[in-house]
Amino acid sequence: MSADPIPTLPMTRTCPYAPPAEHRRLRDEAPIAKVRLPNGRTVWAVTSHKQIRAILSDPRFSSNRRDPNFPTLANERPPSSDLKPLLLELDPPEHGPARRAVLGEFTVQRINALGPRIQEIVDQHIDAMLSGPRPVDLVQALSLPVPSLVICELLGVPYADHEFFQTRSSQLVSHKTPADEVARAVRELMSYLGQLVASRVEKPTDDLLGRQIQKQRESGGVDFEGLIGMGFLLLIAGHETTANMISLSTLVLLQHPEKLAALRQDPSKTVGAVEELLRYFTIAESALGRVALEDVEIGGVLIRAGEGVLALANTANRDPEVFERADDLDLERGSRQHLAFGFGPHQCLGQNLARLELQIVIDTLFRRIPGLRPAVPVEEISFKDDTTVYGIREFPVTW
Repeated sequence: MSADPIPTLPMTRTCPYAPPAEHRRLRDEAPIAKVRLPNGRTVWAVTSHKQIRAILSDPRFSSNRRDPNFPTLANERPPSSDLKPLLLELDPPEHGPARRAVLGEFTVQRINALGPRIQEIVDQHIDAMLSGPRPVDLVQALSLPVPSLVICELLGVPYADHEFFQTRSSQLVSHKTPADEVARAVRELMSYLGQLVASRVEKPTDDLLGRQIQKQRESGGVDFEGLIGMGFLLLIAGHETTANMISLSTLVLLQHPEKLAALRQDPSKTVGAVEELLRYFTIAESALGRVALEDVEIGGVLIRAGEGVLALANTANRDPEVFERADDLDLERGSRQHLAFGFGPHQCLGQNLARLELQIVIDTLFRRIPGLRPAVPVEEISFKDDTTVYGIREFPVTW
């Protein structure tokens, strides 16, 4: 490897269903290797499942995205926000209490209680698809509005404003958005959420923000900045990832009719199928960045204090040492060892919600529209290769 030029991230997938070939080469030849970022800096790329788990659970690696050494695939680093750090930016000892304060909102029991409402939302959007013209863009008709409406109701955000935050969310996850536009999108979202939080303080409501405000009042005072940051994080993460998983899962199931038929015959298999689809795509492929706080040796490689690390989870989730026939889509694999939601203290808060939304959409969509099929050749579908979250831009379907 030492004689080879340092590869540059991000790399484009040559197959929409597989990680970039260069990621796989790195994993096979040097699971911890130097790579170059678009801004010219070099960081460590980690592609081994075992070593990524070790790094993500090691407090000697920081999640502080405001650290100048934190790895980012954007061409420019946006200016740091004036607000206090978001939950995903916190390190111990601040991270634990901040996460526990909101963790109760995302327990399996509380999320499962949302099931009937999520089912209603999915059915309403499928009703609209069935009564409208064909073909229809699945992204706009189902994939995006379902998780957007769910997270809006969970947070207490008016769905009428969804275009406002979806537009800014797209700017934030694109690697190509100039730093000044990223900063402007952040300011606009923070201003919007600030007004929303202020209205909830004045008139409490039974939603996530309202309940958090009540809990904080009982403890002595309302943390406005913390609530704004939490709303910002959940609003962006709560729809962008699940929306892309809905589209990708639909496409790959349509490409494997025999596997889809098995799910239709036995919907109880959908729970396991969702885990496999999450592993197979790992859409937040480069979102797991860290900075070493001290010299750390991982897998025989010395990572020095101040060096950035990118965990390429999409490749780790195809690690043959962990997953047999790792490149195959096996909906009955039954493995939850995947890293699609990260690992360790910063593992995705909303994973239970994402799982439930995917289960309900998959079961309902193919039950209600059994003749669903792509309206264009797969080669004509546009995939998102320039964003933090992999997905599909537009997916015309018919039946």
